[in-house]
Amino acid sequence: MTTVIVDYESGNLHSAQKAFQRMAAETGGGAVEVTSDPDTVRRASRVVLPGDGAFPACRRELFDHRGLFEAIEEAVIHGGRPFMGICIGMQMMATRGLEYTETPGFDWIGGTVGPIAPADPGLKIPHMGWNDLVIDRPHPVLEGVETGHHAYFVHSFQFFVDDPAHLLAHTDYGGQVTAVVGRDTIVGTQFHPEKSQATGLRIIANFLRWAP
Repeated sequence: MTTVIVDYESGNLHSAQKAFQRMAAETGGGAVEVTSDPDTVRRASRVVLPGDGAFPACRRELFDHRGLFEAIEEAVIHGGRPFMGICIGMQMMATRGLEYTETPGFDWIGGTVGPIAPADPGLKIPHMGWNDLVIDRPHPVLEGVETGHHAYFVHSFQFFVDDPAHLLAHTDYGGQVTAVVGRDTIVGTQFHPEKSQATGLRIIANFLRWAP
């Protein structure tokens, strides 16, 4: 069993790699490999797509790597392998993003990525720091994670899902802000689980054990 963290030159992968390797060792979750090779992604048991920065830039970097997105889609959508998107990696699962310019997403989960607009003008954008999670729907990846547990966020845009059934958890930042989305074999976190201490490590461990 191999979990691949996709490297498409969009952010520092070191902390994600270390967190996934640690939890794989603790759970017997197999090997964890960082790769930009489409064939390695295609053969993977699980796929993790991180992302830092702006939605259009991340999408451009991913699609600039010949065959990489196609390999992800083959493994996840056609092969049914578990998938986790982190931060922009989660946002790119949407139908479209509105950061700087309208940009198509994967359209794996219907919805739009738009700006966070807190009701309290004193709340700063980007939304940065620790916030409480509110669990909306049970999910194997959230097993043992409860409302009130903390996660670490850094973002200015959020995923507005079309179908409420795809919203697994949210946080409050002057209004509801999407924290976790999912359907079928795919799940995404707006926060960084690799930086979210006990809560994040539990989510990573759950993902590595998940057998949808």
